[in-house]
Amino acid sequence: MKKTTLCLALLATLGLAGCQNSVTLATTQSQTQVNEQNQAFQTFAAQFIEDLWAQYPEASSWAGYGKYDDIITIPDEASRVSSAAFVAKQLAKLRQFDLTKLTNANKIDYHLLENTLLQSEWEANTFKSYQWDPSSYNVAYGFASILNSRFKSDDEKLKLILNRLQYVPAYYSAAEANITIPTLEFTQLGIAQNQGAFSVLNDELLAKLADSKLTAAEQTLFTTRFNQAKQAITDYIEFLTQLEQELTANGNARSFRIGEELYEAKFAFDIQSGYSAKQMFAKAVADKTRVTEEMAKLTIQLWPKYFPNVPMPAKERDAVAMLIKHLSAKHVAREDFVSEIKAQIPALEQFVMDKGLIGLDANKPLVVRETPEYMRGFAGASISAPGPYEKKENTYYNVSPLDDMSDEQAESYLREYNHWILQVLNIHEAVPGHYTQLVYSNESPSLVKSIFANGAMVEGWAVYTERMMLEEGYGDFEPEMWLMYYKWNLRVICNTILDYSIHVNNMSKEDGIALLMDEAFQERTEAEGKWRRATLSQVQLTSYYSGYREIYDFREAQKLKLGDQFKLRAFHDEFLSFGSAPVKYIKELMQY
Repeated sequence: MKKTTLCLALLATLGLAGCQNSVTLATTQSQTQVNEQNQAFQTFAAQFIEDLWAQYPEASSWAGYGKYDDIITIPDEASRVSSAAFVAKQLAKLRQFDLTKLTNANKIDYHLLENTLLQSEWEANTFKSYQWDPSSYNVAYGFASILNSRFKSDDEKLKLILNRLQYVPAYYSAAEANITIPTLEFTQLGIAQNQGAFSVLNDELLAKLADSKLTAAEQTLFTTRFNQAKQAITDYIEFLTQLEQELTANGNARSFRIGEELYEAKFAFDIQSGYSAKQMFAKAVADKTRVTEEMAKLTIQLWPKYFPNVPMPAKERDAVAMLIKHLSAKHVAREDFVSEIKAQIPALEQFVMDKGLIGLDANKPLVVRETPEYMRGFAGASISAPGPYEKKENTYYNVSPLDDMSDEQAESYLREYNHWILQVLNIHEAVPGHYTQLVYSNESPSLVKSIFANGAMVEGWAVYTERMMLEEGYGDFEPEMWLMYYKWNLRVICNTILDYSIHVNNMSKEDGIALLMDEAFQERTEAEGKWRRATLSQVQLTSYYSGYREIYDFREAQKLKLGDQFKLRAFHDEFLSFGSAPVKYIKELMQY
């Protein structure tokens, strides 16, 4: 009996060992397959990027790749056919990978590449903005990118420009052929921004030839191509000017409103938030009520300080508006607007370093400059950051001067960007907002996450930092600063409400201006500018609120989850280490 039991036990042990060996072998084989799949995916992703730049040279220039800076794609039917074939081919390659076998980091890259390809397909076949957006045709950006380089000699720049100039006439000829159903607003923007192209292709550039090492033949060819390019731009402006007159006279321009179906699709591609546009609109409406209530509380607190002998209006909104109007009179002088912004950046950097909120790289300079003319007419302030291939290039903080404004317009604008809000603007655009985030993004180990930046994450981070800085003591918890911050934050919220209401609900300009001025306490110049911006974009205005809401909510959830172990600096560093990926994917990686 004992012998039998012993034998059975021995057999069972041997059988179990055999089974364990089989499991171990299977596990090893399975892991090998997973490793091979991930290695193959990374190889594909690297090659995809190289192929992408060859297919879309202009995009490679934005990323700072450099190899195709002297090429301009002619936007004709042939290029659209070529693009469609490229997208189909790459989608087929991408979908050969098994998502279940990819690491979390590679899964995110997979989704980013898929979204990029599907969006390209949708824009070409459904959205078709190439037919109705004349402002999308502008050669100035590529030339300016070459000229702004800190690491190319003048001769290198001139040779690149010499080759690039040859494409300009055919480029604008194709542009004119494409524009069949333009909107009036984009036509007007196209005129203004292409006129700004002459600030790049100017006589000053031509004068550099004499001191260059270009041969006599090259200099002659440069001059010929330069004049042909300027004439092509002039012809395009004249074409658009004639088009503007016809659209105004006939009233048959395409509406700038894109409607619910296109809006929801574009929102899904651009924002990638996990919410629909309609759901995000509802969240914004609810937040608008909450923030307005916070502003009312601060107004009650501050009222005796500024209006000691004046009864507070019965309506809270009227009281808030009255206090904001009073405080907004404190602002920089018109002629000092740009210089004041320059002066504030070092103070922001010092605060961030003193508090240990996030790492700053002194070797990645931020240059405050007046917005180049070819970029004006869309936003008053913006960031032009180097791509991941040109990390050492300058980041430019573009600030539009107030030269073209009347005294009344300038005063209205300066009241909007008053003493407190100008500081919030600089947090958003510079430190630790866009400038800081984009420096981190370029250092991401995944080139995919850096290149295929998610606008909601980029804008959401900048909005998040505004509140975070105040929470950490910037402004010494001054109630005036918090009141103005809430006014600014209310603008972000109302951006989403305005954009959705205009494109989906057919909001009139009168109602849009009323929303911004009466309910968001904005100055008329700012409200008018925001209305114009909403007519020249779709969905982008929602990216600020969408990204902010997801980032802030995630941080608060992490605080609850980690308790005393939560460290703000560690959260920021890890969050930004994943490049400019959608927030929902960054959350997956940080919770892994």
